[in-house]
Amino acid sequence: MRNVMVMVVWALAVPLVCAREYAVPVKDVAGFFANLPKDATRVVFSEAAVYHCDQDIVLPDAQLLVIDGGGAKLVLGPLSNGFTRRVQDQRAASRMTASRYTIRDFAAIEGGRRAIHLAASLGSIISNCRFTGQSQAAIDLRFCLMCRVENVLVTNPKDKGIVLRTGDWSGATAFNSQSNSTVLDQCRVYCSPTTTAAFTVLNSGGVRMRDCISEGSPCEHDLFLSAHTTGALDRVAENTVVKSFMLENFHVEHAVRKASIHVNMPYKASVTLRNVYWNGPQTAPVIEYMSGQLNLEDIGWWHTSFRIHTRVAQPRIDVQRCHSQLRINERQDRTEKRAGVLFLARALPGEENLEIRYVRVERASR
Repeated sequence: MRNVMVMVVWALAVPLVCAREYAVPVKDVAGFFANLPKDATRVVFSEAAVYHCDQDIVLPDAQLLVIDGGGAKLVLGPLSNGFTRRVQDQRAASRMTASRYTIRDFAAIEGGRRAIHLAASLGSIISNCRFTGQSQAAIDLRFCLMCRVENVLVTNPKDKGIVLRTGDWSGATAFNSQSNSTVLDQCRVYCSPTTTAAFTVLNSGGVRMRDCISEGSPCEHDLFLSAHTTGALDRVAENTVVKSFMLENFHVEHAVRKASIHVNMPYKASVTLRNVYWNGPQTAPVIEYMSGQLNLEDIGWWHTSFRIHTRVAQPRIDVQRCHSQLRINERQDRTEKRAGVLFLARALPGEENLEIRYVRVERASR
């Protein structure tokens, strides 16, 4: 009996802590998040079918904050960065990675510079949303580790669709603020006439893209993959901490202006492109290669217009279980600048004659 009484007294002394849900008011969305109660674990856009916000919606620190669109539409002003995190420096960023967010179920987030500008987070999720007409990027992730972007539709981005990159604040470098081990799953980008890249992955390792689509108007690149620390387009990537990238079941439904997939990764990095489908002839190269160990697998359809460009004379390319027309090493197709579908084009200085000693084609389909 005494033990029971002690337990009752102890229970009464401990304050009750509950998960708390709050409805986002129709007016002053940014102000609501700026003054969000500390006990909030979930906020719901349930007070109207359409919300408007002209400002950045700055997210507070939270062990986990669920932002539920509830099927509502959020219209952003032209200068808004949408849901964003403000980071002072790399020291603060390291502390802020203790916060994570789930942003989900918006019928649409329209306009703004960005819809989501998330930074310094570990394990956040963006799910089941449509983003329309952002001027810089629909989703821009900086130093977002193990983030998951799934079931997302991006429509008519004016510049970029989905971007993964490093931090741009004081103390951040291409080696200490990466968006490593992030997954893009069932994401579609419908490009506008001005779109530069549907998907962009910069200086981030272990990233996986699965079951994604790029379509709409011709863009410059469907996927721009680079680990060059200065962003230089005419130099081979040198970020030694980036080790891998994997793309699987990628569907391209339009033409491109520069190259469908641009690959510039460290020479020891493994880059796997599996089951990529380009639906129709291409005038630009389907792949532009600069550096990395490029593995092409299970590409089951290859049009006679498709070609791979390399900007270096000794590319590292391994081809397995691909269409028989993806030929590289047949002698009848060899010149100083060409080996079958592989062309030395826009070569970097000192890269004059194509050599294919590190190119291998195995188990081609018939």
